[in-house]
Amino acid sequence: QVQLVESGGGSVHAGGSLRLSCAASGGIYGSYCMGWLRRAPGKEREGVAQITWDGATDYVDSVKGRFTISRDKAKNALYLQMNDLKSDDTAMYYCAAVCNGRDWRQGGFNYWGRGTQVTVSS
Repeated sequence: QVQLVESGGGSVHAGGSLRLSCAASGGIYGSYCMGWLRRAPGKEREGVAQITWDGATDYVDSVKGRFTISRDKAKNALYLQMNDLKSDDTAMYYCAAVCNGRDWRQGGFNYWGRGTQVTVSS
């Protein structure tokens, strides 16, 4: 059974940094694309970053230059380094895996974690 477990969320002041981690198990290996998405209160879920099986990355415009997605295939882990955090980054962040052909920004993944909360105060 596929499991994705996020960690690393918390509360920080604007300008601070956090590093999210996602531990994958149950058949999710480095050959699959993975990503991070978020849902802020009162807003639609949005894709934040994606990394393909061969390491290509893509980001939503609002986080480019501030966030970095990476993976450790040996550990079946996915990371999101978030720098220069802004209050608009406050959201529940979800790890997702295995692209299913739909736009990753719209949630085009087959498997999801339960999320980790990130709160940025101004």
